[in-house]
Amino acid sequence: MARIIGALLAAAALAGCSTVRLAYNNLPEVSYWWLDTYLDFDGAQTPKVRDELAQLLTWHRQNELPRIASLLQEAQALAPHDVTAAQACRMADQIRERLLAVAERAEPAGTELALSLTAAQLQQLERKYAKNNADYRKEWLERSAADVQEKRYDRFLDRLEDFYGRLSPEQRELLRRQVAQSVFDPRLADAERRQRQQEALQLLRGFNAAKPSAAEARAAIHAYVMRIAEPPPGPWHDHQQALLQEGCRNLAALHNTASAAQREQAVRRLQAYHDDLRQLVAAR
Repeated sequence: MARIIGALLAAAALAGCSTVRLAYNNLPEVSYWWLDTYLDFDGAQTPKVRDELAQLLTWHRQNELPRIASLLQEAQALAPHDVTAAQACRMADQIRERLLAVAERAEPAGTELALSLTAAQLQQLERKYAKNNADYRKEWLERSAADVQEKRYDRFLDRLEDFYGRLSPEQRELLRRQVAQSVFDPRLADAERRQRQQEALQLLRGFNAAKPSAAEARAAIHAYVMRIAEPPPGPWHDHQQALLQEGCRNLAALHNTASAAQREQAVRRLQAYHDDLRQLVAAR
């Protein structure tokens, strides 16, 4: 659900502030159907999963939304000024901490669900992974390098212009250079995704066969999540760190070219998001 909260809030923010509230309030339902495509819940699991997702959102509304609102205030204070890559990375680290807090909160319920999965459900999970991999291959690996760059450029441009307003020709050219010089490697990302998938399947099949205690299973799940959050030393860890630093540098460089009007637009956007979160907190 941490992944869903982050993805939906980001997508909703691009669509407009009222959509943030709508998306957030519908997270338990959206999360349930998203998870069901992976696991095909049975009649006994369905009400339990729905209830746990609703409880998780209630906890998030009470405990995490105020923290996220504070982060938005920090960003709003920075927006009128030039920023450094270090400041951008600090904000990214704080957001990551908040998503990890959701993952940790979900561990007990996630462990209970993991221990209840059947062999048929794990086969469904494997099929869903295969479909995702085929979609990723079509979207990223079967394109030329030029097409991948154009796709990433278009995505970044949409996000930036939603936030700052229309970019100048000079800003667009800067963005193109940043994308062209990026260390992003879709093949390395694909290899990491597949490895994570196999680790998950191995872990869950081990639960199915060995029937560990809830404490043992939760410890294993926690270790798996932390390996994703903090990859061990190796090519993927290095690549992820390089992407993070690149993103911080690029964001700072683009922000520092923003005009006074663009920075005012960014401040208004952030204030609107903050007001939206305050309304969500008040609605608990």
